[in-house]
Amino acid sequence: MATATAATPQATVFVWEGVDRKGTRVKGEAQASNEILLKADLRRQGINPLKVKKKPKPLFGGKGKKIIPKDIAVFSRQLATMMTAGVPLVQAFEIIGRGHEKPLMQELIMNIKNDVESGTALSHSLEKHPKYFDDLFCNLVDAGEQSGALETLLDKIATYKEKTEELKGKVKKALFYPTAVLVVAFVVSGILLLFVVPQFQELFQGFGADLPAFTQMVINLSEFMQNYWWLVMLGIGITVFAFVNAKQRSAAFRRGLDKFSLKIPVVGQILEKSAIARFARTLSTMFAAGVPLVEAMESVAGATGNAIYQEATLRMKDEVATGTQLQQSMRSTGLFPNMVVQMVAIGEESGSLDEMLGKVADFYEQEVDNLVDGLSSLLEPLIMAILGVVVGGLVIAMYLPIFKLGAVV
Repeated sequence: MATATAATPQATVFVWEGVDRKGTRVKGEAQASNEILLKADLRRQGINPLKVKKKPKPLFGGKGKKIIPKDIAVFSRQLATMMTAGVPLVQAFEIIGRGHEKPLMQELIMNIKNDVESGTALSHSLEKHPKYFDDLFCNLVDAGEQSGALETLLDKIATYKEKTEELKGKVKKALFYPTAVLVVAFVVSGILLLFVVPQFQELFQGFGADLPAFTQMVINLSEFMQNYWWLVMLGIGITVFAFVNAKQRSAAFRRGLDKFSLKIPVVGQILEKSAIARFARTLSTMFAAGVPLVEAMESVAGATGNAIYQEATLRMKDEVATGTQLQQSMRSTGLFPNMVVQMVAIGEESGSLDEMLGKVADFYEQEVDNLVDGLSSLLEPLIMAILGVVVGGLVIAMYLPIFKLGAVV
């Protein structure tokens, strides 16, 4: 397969088909300034080009599915595996990039490959894409390049990414299930109020008697929804927009939201243990890579996923920089359980801090897993009860006048 020519500002992506020296039909993609140069490049590689054309653009002008953190985790593992197997770095990028199903991910990997091929350090190449490779990722790669153990550090990065993404997935699972059911309950209730209740209302108008209070309340709610449904939808839209906007722009709002979320029964425990697990996993990975403790704390703060723990970690960083032991600064925050502080103290005394933090991360990741399973078991009957009360209540309200009429007859 032909290798891509060096990308230029005017480079275009072409798809090609041809026949190699053995007569085997081959195909691939490559960047070139024009079709003629690409054909000449293919011939130099022993490939007779049969068909060369510009790669068609995706529908609606997009570039395909966006890159998600899981893609970066998989990429890290693939790169670590290939380097451990002795595959040269540039060739590893070529193999991973050409084989990826997402065009955007292909483009990202090939851009990094071109940078590395031109002599740029891998860590500096990654720093050009901060959207996908954070400071922690780049710092660990830089440490690996400086120590000559890049494949070992890439393996640690891959393990770290896999663990953190798995943990995020568990937290999302805990929050998604009840949210989805409540949305379904709202939609079903709206359908009943807009389309079903009005049919019963027409039937009740011929009764000539007062309706039960519960039924009258549901009918009034139905009339409000029929007349002002657009106002309800607008209010929901404005609320969601204001919430998302405030979360993105206001640090104080994010802090208040994170502080409140830690106090929610069960869910708060999941978020708390998740933050501790991320703290321990990140610090363990960076400390094992040889990153100084004070420098590592900056990246650890951003990886906790909670503003309260982020602020606490930054305070701990300042205290550690003045000579305070890590376990003492952790205890002063009041956020870390005694078991975590004791494990860190043992790690500091024995010189195995990274190992102890790794054990803490394993323990709390398992705790999050157990809590998520427990929450799912707890929520299933609770959600069924909520749906039964909401939907069943509307149905009962509609049938109460019919039962009352039957009793009179």
